[in-house]
Amino acid sequence: MHRLPGEDPVTAAPTPAAQPAPRLPVSVLTGFLGSGKTTLLQRLLHHPGMARTAVVINEFGEVGLDHLLVAKASENMVLMDSGCLCCTIRGDLVDTLRDLFLKRVRGDIPEFDRVVVETTGLADPAPIIHTLMSDPLLAARFRLDGVISTVDAVHGASQLDRQPESVKQAAVADRIVLTKTDLATPHTTLALCQRLSAINPAAPQIPAAFGEVDPKQLFDAGLYNPDTKSPDVARWLREEAYRDEQAKHHHGHDHDHGHDHHHHDHGHGDACGPDCGHDHHHHDTNRHDDHIRAFCMVVDEPIPWNNFVDFMEALIATGGENLLRIKGLLNVKESPLPVVVHGVQHMFHPPVQLQEWPGEDHRSKIVFITRDIGESVIQPMFDQFVWGAEGAA
Repeated sequence: MHRLPGEDPVTAAPTPAAQPAPRLPVSVLTGFLGSGKTTLLQRLLHHPGMARTAVVINEFGEVGLDHLLVAKASENMVLMDSGCLCCTIRGDLVDTLRDLFLKRVRGDIPEFDRVVVETTGLADPAPIIHTLMSDPLLAARFRLDGVISTVDAVHGASQLDRQPESVKQAAVADRIVLTKTDLATPHTTLALCQRLSAINPAAPQIPAAFGEVDPKQLFDAGLYNPDTKSPDVARWLREEAYRDEQAKHHHGHDHDHGHDHHHHDHGHGDACGPDCGHDHHHHDTNRHDDHIRAFCMVVDEPIPWNNFVDFMEALIATGGENLLRIKGLLNVKESPLPVVVHGVQHMFHPPVQLQEWPGEDHRSKIVFITRDIGESVIQPMFDQFVWGAEGAA
C-alpha cells in the first residue's frame, strides 16, 4: 500500500483519474484457452469503433490479420482497415508500450487514444496490471481502464471446475464477454451467468454470438469517465451489485444489525450457509470458485488514513496473492474530500483524492474479491488496525 514519506499521503500527487490528463487508457483482454478471445479480437479489429485504438498482441498470425492488413507501419506494426493500429509484443510489454508511445509522440504512427493488450499465452492478467502500476514511465503515460475476460458459454462451467486460472480471470474482470452463446443452450448459459455473478457480482456479462460485440460495451470501465471528463465512482465501484447478489442468497431478509460497519457479503460459506437452499456444490471439492469471496464493506465513521494503510499492509502481508481485486471509496478523517484506492493482489495504485463527493452518501465503501480469505478474517483485522481495541470489542 502506498505511503508517501514527507507528504500528506492523501493529497500528494493526485493522478489523472481525478483531473483530466493525457494518460492513455489500457484495457487488458484475457480469457482461457479456447474461450473465443481470438475470434472476439478479430471482430473488434473490423469494427469502426476501434479507430484510434492500438492493439498489442503476441503474434499477428494468432489472430489472422492478413485479410485485414492495410499498411505496414514497421516490422511489428500494421494499420487496420478500421483505423486501429495493431502491433506485436517485442521484447516485453514495457518495451512495446514505451515504443508505441514514443512513435505516437514523434508522429511516426497514427494517433491513438487507447490501448488493448491481448494476453494470448498468459493465463493470469495480474502481471500485466502490475506492469502498468509499477513501471514509473508507463504509469506516467498509461492508466488501467479495465480487464475484459472471455468465457466460453458452452465449456465455461467445466473450465471453471478444472482450471483455477479461469476462475481468477473472471474474478478480476471489469467486463465478462460470454462467447459462443449461439452454441449453448439457454439453461447452460443461465447457469453459467449465475455462477459468474457469484464470482464477480459487479462485472457486466456481455453476450457475444460469433464474437460480435460493440466496443462501447467493453471499454471505459475505469474510474475516469471520458464522456463526463470526470471520475464516475458509482459506475466504477458498482457497490450495489454486491447488495443485489447478497439479497438473492438471503431470500430478501434484512441482515443489518445496526452496527456502524455493515457488510454485504457474497462468499460461499461466510454469509450464505450450507443449509440456505442454494446449490453451492460444496460436495465438489474441485469447484474452484468455492474459494472466491466477493463482498462490500460499508463503514459509517471516517477512517484514519494511516490506520487504513496499516490495515492494508497487514492484509497484503497475510495473503497478498489472494487479494484478487480491491476497490474503495474512503471517507478519511484527514480530508473532507473522498479518497479512491485500487489494488490487484499485492500492488496498489497511489491513492486518488477526488474533487467532490459523488453524492450525499459519504460512507466508506470497500469492495473485496478474494481467494481463501473471507470476511471473517478481513473484518476483525480491519477493526483491529483501524479502530483499535475499542472497535474490535
